[in-house]
Amino acid sequence: MARGWESKAVEDQIGAAEAAREARAKPHLSNDERKQQERRQSLLLSRAQVLSRLKVATNPRYREQLERALKDLDAKLSEVDRLN
Repeated sequence: MARGWESKAVEDQIGAAEAAREARAKPHLSNDERKQQERRQSLLLSRAQVLSRLKVATNPRYREQLERALKDLDAKLSEVDRLN
């Protein structure tokens, strides 16, 4: 039983060392950079959602609304990319 606890502790130490190594490998972002990155990801997710709705939309007015939303999202994405 004691041996099980020891192996678990060693496993935890190995996991912590790997996590620390990965954290050092990732670049540290400033708050502004992180916010811009989150904003871009949010816009990309919204764009994907609009595209999937556009694929199945049959109502012409709804399709037009989705196409306008897609144009707006593309404009916002280009603005975010231009700031980077």
